[in-house]
Amino acid sequence: MLDIVENIDRIDEYTVGMDEAAFRRDHRTLDATERCLERIAEAVIKIGHEQMARIAPDLPIERVRGLGNLMRHAYDDVDPEVIFRVIRNELPALKRAAMQALET
Repeated sequence: MLDIVENIDRIDEYTVGMDEAAFRRDHRTLDATERCLERIAEAVIKIGHEQMARIAPDLPIERVRGLGNLMRHAYDDVDPEVIFRVIRNELPALKRAAMQALET
């Protein structure tokens, strides 16, 4: 869980104040963010589907795992728009769930 929180914090730091257009243009931020998402996906896999479903039942965990696989194996097909949407729409809830799990 700590890996998830730490990598989301890094992504937040890298992308603070950015809109999607700025994110697309900044290749360093895009690359760093992709690497953090890979680590998050790997942490989700290590934690396991059942435990993640208990921790974050409303989150699309399979999509997070799938995005990690896509970035590792078909990195040329990764759409920055999809990454940006994941960052803004899915990571905040995942971070809250991971932090709650760490507190229990």
